[in-house]
Parts: sequence; structure tokens; C-alpha cells
Amino acid sequence: MTHFSRRELLQSSLLATAALTLAGSSSARAADEEAKKDETANKSDKLRVAVVGVRGRGGSHIGGFGSREDCEIAALVDVDETVINNRADEIEKATGKRPTLFTDMRKCFEDKSIDIVSIATPNHWHSLAAIWAIQAGKDVYVEKPVSHNVSEGRRVVEAARKHQKIVQTGTQSRSNPGMRAAMAYLHKGGIGEVKLARGLCYKSRGSIGPKGNYDVPASVDYDLWSGPAEVKPLSRKSLHYDWHWMWDYGNGDLGNQGIHQMDLARWGLGEMNLGESVVSYGGRFGYEDAGETANTQVSIHQFGSGKRLVFEVRGLKTEKFTVYPNPQDPEKSVGAGVGVIFYGSEGYMVVPSYSGGVVLDKQGQPTGVDFNDGSDKNHFANFINAVRSRKHQDLNADILDGHLSSALCHLGNVSYRLGASANVPEMVKKFDGDAEALETLDRFQQHLRDNKVDPGTTKITVGPKLSVTKNEEFTGDRAAEANKMLTREYRAPYIVPKTEDL
Repeated sequence: MTHFSRRELLQSSLLATAALTLAGSSSARAADEEAKKDETANKSDKLRVAVVGVRGRGGSHIGGFGSREDCEIAALVDVDETVINNRADEIEKATGKRPTLFTDMRKCFEDKSIDIVSIATPNHWHSLAAIWAIQAGKDVYVEKPVSHNVSEGRRVVEAARKHQKIVQTGTQSRSNPGMRAAMAYLHKGGIGEVKLARGLCYKSRGSIGPKGNYDVPASVDYDLWSGPAEVKPLSRKSLHYDWHWMWDYGNGDLGNQGIHQMDLARWGLGEMNLGESVVSYGGRFGYEDAGETANTQVSIHQFGSGKRLVFEVRGLKTEKFTVYPNPQDPEKSVGAGVGVIFYGSEGYMVVPSYSGGVVLDKQGQPTGVDFNDGSDKNHFANFINAVRSRKHQDLNADILDGHLSSALCHLGNVSYRLGASANVPEMVKKFDGDAEALETLDRFQQHLRDNKVDPGTTKITVGPKLSVTKNEEFTGDRAAEANKMLTREYRAPYIVPKTEDL
């Protein structure tokens, strides 16, 4: 199998036609030109960056901006005194300069010398933090998902456009040269007409421990941590990270790891809307714990173009998904566990990573066309170049893309949360006549059996099929209930502004 670097893509003769070769080459040239622009940027004109939320992914933001000669980590914001001081110590040791520390992001945003706000808080803070930063005159890098619900994500887009700020989404695959070349190949017809994309989030997630009443760490300002959400007793062992599995703060793995693959699937399909319908089913299987979100979930999105996006979350033990498994020699099967499969009329593309894809023929055999090149540095570089150009069109992951992909995850969760228990025969009847949906249901059942969960006796939550309008609202049956879930009850003063107040 041939591996294409960004420079090798320029000389590649393996693409099926001259047009496809040109598409891959153009993407590679664009990446090279962007790197050159980055190298020639005015290094003496340093951009001052404030990182908000510095524990997990925030550390990557510190590294991403702090390793650049044209940026300086000027401030840190975090509600955990222990975490923020540890990060500050690391930065001071590495640079000889200690950033200014804030517990409340609003105080940080008042600093006129801050150019960029980089947000890596829990999901329920993403949109409001981004909007406040935009209103304070800052450009923003905000982690995925950019929102906790559909409505607030759209407000971030509106705020960015109104105040003419550069807002990048943290879906870093979009800046990787290998992924950009793979998508160009796909969009130029490399595997023919693509009507189906299957997003995969097969990522083992164990129990987070029993539900209880736990002490909030003394180092944490829990009121600020809760922010837009109601202040509730801590019902899980770990305040940090395990919020992903609580509806008040997270969106399950669909809106955690899954948002990356949802974004790639939508990008590959070429859809710039939320589709015309969604239906979702699943549950939290295999153990009982404090978690609320599904650990096993299927969401089916139908678009007006006739295209379909099927997304599968599996938090229990599972094998990779392969289009054509090879039982005699599994190592030769090309598949993905966390990735995307594109189904074309002339073949398949398997995207098993953040940096590219592998093209298969109709029989599921590798064609020799393989795209693989990238790192997180590309995404930070793309953002900085757009900050300097002042053109949001230069962004590889503009906030609009971030909103649409995040919102698709939210739509799946809305259907799931409105669901009721159903047995397998009822589910078969629901999907009668839909061969792809029934095949996915069969594999869903087998996955449960493989993990000693009997689908015949286990309660499966099956959501209603919800119709979606171009205005990003629901219509038809259950619309009133579903539309309430497009937003949330915000706790004052942590309220996402209405459009007219942005």
C-alpha cells in the first residue's frame, strides 16, 4: 500500500483520473502554502492567548499555542485552584514567565491586551464562554462540541459574524493535509456517488462508579464550574471528565469523541444543514453506575438530498467495523473503530484516524490509494493565519461547521431522550422496509450479545423519528417536546443571549 505525504501527493500518479490527481494535489499545495505563510508571520508581533479550562484538553491548547514563536500564553482561567497553579508552574518553568491566573473568565476577558481566548471547558460552558469572549473583542478557538444544545451553537455563529471575529472549532482533522486530500478525492468522485456515511465511535468506556452524594473538591469553585447549569449535589465520584456522561454538562460519547467522526461524515457527504429527519435508539448497558447518557447508541440522519448518515456509539468491548471482514486473515481486513466509512457506487473509503483514509474497491480490497498526513499543529497554524488575515473563510473549521456537526449530535440525543422502552420485534416493525437500518439493528443486537447483554430481555430506549426544518427546529409529532430540548433553562447570570442581544 502506498502512503502519500503532502509533498508526495503533488507527484502522485495513482489517482484514478487527472481531475482526481489535481484535487489531491491542490489540497496538498494549499497545506504547503499555509505552512509557508505560518513560517513568514511576524514573530515579533506576538498574539496573547488566554486558555480557559486547563486540565485535560486545555493542556493541548497550552502546548499548541505556547510552542509557537508568534504566540504567548498570557493568562489561564480555571475554577480548580490546584489544576491552574500546576499548569502555571509548568509554564513558568518552561518559559521563565508566569501567566496571569483567573478563576472567573469574565475578569480575564476585561483585559484588553488578550487577543485570543482558547476554550477547553466542559461542554455546557463552550457556547457562553465563546460568546462572552467574542463580545469582549477576542478571537476564539473553542473545543468540540461548540455547544451543549442546538440553539446556543447557532448563537455563537451569529455572534462571530456580528462582531467579525475569527472562531475556530477544535475538530483538528479538518486541517490535516492527508484528510483534506482524502476529502477532495471523495468529492471529485473517487469512489463514485456517495449516498451513505457510517460514523463510528467504538471506544471502550467503563463504569464511573455508583451514584451517590460526593464531596466537591475543596479547590474548586463549584458555582462557577456549574455556570449555566443548575447547581446540584455531585452524584459521581469524579467531578472532572465524568461530566461527559451527565446530561446537565455533557452529551455522551456521541458529543465527545463522536463529534470528530460526525464532522468528518457530514464533510464527506457535503451537507451544510441538519437534514430532514433523525431517529435514535440505545441505552446504558452492561453495568449500572452514576452515568446518565447512552453508552451504546445508533442515530440515523436523513438528508433532503437523499443522503444518509448513520452513527454508531459503542462503549462496550467490540471489534472494529470492516466493510468486508476476512475471517481467515483478520489483519488484512481494512476497518475502523473510531472513524468513518463512506459507501460509494464504485467503492469505499475507510477513514480510521484523524489524518486520512484508505480507498477500497467494490470487493472491499485496498486499491493502493491511501491518504495519511497530519498533526494538531496544522489546526493551530490555520487558526493563527486566519486571525492575521481577518478572513473567517480562511478557517478550515469555521464556527458554522462546528455548529452544524455539533447540532447533529444534539439531534440524535433529543430523539433518544424522548424515547421509550421497546422490544426488538417492535423495532423491526419500526424499520420495516429499510434494509440498511435493519442490518444496523442486527449488528446492534449481536454487539449486545457479545457483551452478555440479552437484547430480547433488555430494555432498549427507542426514540421517535423527528422531522427537522431548515430553521433548525422540529416539526410534526412530538415537535413541542423536542423543540424544548433545542435549548435549556439557563441559570442567571450565566444566560446565553438571544440573537437581538448578541
